[in-house]
Amino acid sequence: MATRLSPRELLEKLVSFPTVSSESNLPLVDWLEGYLEGHGIKAQRHYDPTGKKAALFAHVGPEVDGGVVLSGHTDVVPVVGQPWDTDPFVLTEKNGRLYGRGSCDMKGFDALAIWALVEAQYAGITRPLQLALSYDEEIGCVGAPAMIAAMGDALPKASAVIVGEPSMMKAVTGHKGTASYKVHLKGHEVHSSMLHKGVSAIMSGAKLIEWANMKNAEGQAAEPRDVDAVFDPPFTTVHVGMIEGGNAHNITAKDCRFELDFRTVPGDDMNAWKEAFLQRVAEVEAEMQAIVPSTGIDLVEGFNVPALVPEIDGEAEALARRLTGDNSSNVVSYATEGGQFQDAGYSVVVCGPGDIAQAHQPNEYLEISQLVAGQSFMQNLLKELCQ
Repeated sequence: MATRLSPRELLEKLVSFPTVSSESNLPLVDWLEGYLEGHGIKAQRHYDPTGKKAALFAHVGPEVDGGVVLSGHTDVVPVVGQPWDTDPFVLTEKNGRLYGRGSCDMKGFDALAIWALVEAQYAGITRPLQLALSYDEEIGCVGAPAMIAAMGDALPKASAVIVGEPSMMKAVTGHKGTASYKVHLKGHEVHSSMLHKGVSAIMSGAKLIEWANMKNAEGQAAEPRDVDAVFDPPFTTVHVGMIEGGNAHNITAKDCRFELDFRTVPGDDMNAWKEAFLQRVAEVEAEMQAIVPSTGIDLVEGFNVPALVPEIDGEAEALARRLTGDNSSNVVSYATEGGQFQDAGYSVVVCGPGDIAQAHQPNEYLEISQLVAGQSFMQNLLKELCQ
């Protein structure tokens, strides 16, 4: 019989794979597929367009609808430039903490989910358990939609999804959606003393950034709707974090580039926000081209992740509360793949070990107590699936 690794041993193995989003995750997928096969579990892959990355999903139990999906991602953020005290790709225990890139976000949950799937294979569960591990979550939840579609074609339809992003094992029932645009304004250079004959890409770009400021002020001043009031902040935000452009202080800027992102509360329509932004872009572009016709604005749409909307009598929420005993009300402002599963018709809750404050940080860690709590959660889940 193949060795059954503990969650701690599985986490150590997963952390050893440097699955930064810019690199292939196939070595991890190869190992995991072999490990599951050793326990009689057939996993399936869904490759990205390059063939250098793959999602992996698997099913244990009877071939019927109504199972539970344990959803995680395999990729991690970079460590370059971060002051780590230990090797980020070697799981290191210190003072009750397990240090390593991805230990918290979210290979800790991945390890627990893999452990639970293997245990389910031997437990004689009567309700199915499924594992879903995506790629490229960290660059905008890019890999999940195709994986979810492939699962729909290949596996019986589950009725509840547990997305294991760090939540300190609390049931999170809602999160904001997020979308972004890369913005490139192309101006016309003249000496700044002849400003009226040129088009400053930076000053035109500032009009779009001021639009974002105005929208944020409007949101802050408005009375939040019930579904949105539990969020912090309780309104959709528009943000620009970096900007670059121009060649000299006395020349109108030829180029200006920045990335603008939205974080929408569930009560707002993401498409409506995009349309409003595109309308403002068209207005600013028309002003630019009225001076110099060759100027303009190019947009490249980036990530687009739907919100997770709190469900009324949601099956996934009820399941998580039974397994954890947690009755608190929790929503978060960061996005997960949960909204994508929900859009595909699944009931979804976010619940996983670790503190989101540790995500992406140097010396990222997972408290051992959280790994223990996560294993208890999985043991309770297996008992429920055997009933």
